[in-house]
Amino acid sequence: MTDPLESADTEAQRQRYILDDTGFDEVPKRFRKFYRKWRGAGDSLAPNEVVCPVCKVVIRSTRELRPGDRIYCMPCMSRLIVVRGDGGRLEATVAY
Repeated sequence: MTDPLESADTEAQRQRYILDDTGFDEVPKRFRKFYRKWRGAGDSLAPNEVVCPVCKVVIRSTRELRPGDRIYCMPCMSRLIVVRGDGGRLEATVAY
């Protein structure tokens, strides 16, 4: 059985992003570009970002996130799965 997340067709259609270092100092230096602090209710998320429900840190990806993607939050060491929330926005649920 082939994992749909690993098929070449879905990967080719995903938008790619160039990440800048945001100064997030709670992880090692080489991983800082993948995280940023959540700035509250006025903060908006890009298609490559999702908020960790455990530690409220924004996890960033070099590719567009889609429901079913598995991501890792290094600050709280949680494995997360991306789902589409009630409002249509991407959210993360804790796998373990």
